[in-house]
Amino acid sequence: MTVRLEIEKDVAWLYLDRPPLNLFDTRLQLAAERSLREVGAHAGIRAVVFTGLHGHFSAGGDVKEMATLRGEEVAQYAARISRLTREVAAMPLPVVAAVQGYALGGGCELALASDFRICTPTARFGLPETPLGLIPGAGGTQRLPRLIGASRAKDIVFSGRQVDAEEAAWIGLADEVVPAADLHTAVMRWVARYTAHPAPAVAAAKQAIDASLEGPLAQGLDLEHDLFAPLLAAGERTRHFHSFQRVSAQAPS
Repeated sequence: MTVRLEIEKDVAWLYLDRPPLNLFDTRLQLAAERSLREVGAHAGIRAVVFTGLHGHFSAGGDVKEMATLRGEEVAQYAARISRLTREVAAMPLPVVAAVQGYALGGGCELALASDFRICTPTARFGLPETPLGLIPGAGGTQRLPRLIGASRAKDIVFSGRQVDAEEAAWIGLADEVVPAADLHTAVMRWVARYTAHPAPAVAAAKQAIDASLEGPLAQGLDLEHDLFAPLLAAGERTRHFHSFQRVSAQAPS
């Protein structure tokens, strides 16, 4: 088993488990896809966390396997790893990457496809493909500049250098750096901010925000309207809604 799924309360933890570096070979990619389908079929899950065992998130693609690919196998490999990160990004749930050790290549791209990245001081992010005569193939050239800006992204991609946890936090690649012993607690604290709220509203907010990065403002405003109106009509009223309602009723006219 190269991906282990554990459900804690309403949070699905997906552990990459291919020692020592959790390299993405075909077997790990397929296992991750199966785990995502299992998460999608579980109605009670409100957030997803990706993390790695053995002291690392993932050091990326398995270069030994990649070197053996021929013909159609190359296209299939490229399509599979790209499909995985697209599926992660499209999940209608908050997704967190809990990173320690290496998050390189496909591992970094999996973290980029997540909504948030919480890491330990040992974390090392990087996209080393260019020095290998390649480019990132699972969203790295698209998601990284949207996250940290084009100039910084070009430096990281062109050079293939690794970014430590301190720099990652400074440039916005990591959202928080915590001691390794506190990683689990910190991640659960982050997701608790969102899982208490109506799932349809969180999913719609994620869809609208992600769409804002991909198209013109007018198109995003139209989508926002289209998502807002059904939520209002559905009438899922939380305690926060009723609290605001009471405050509004008491306000002087």
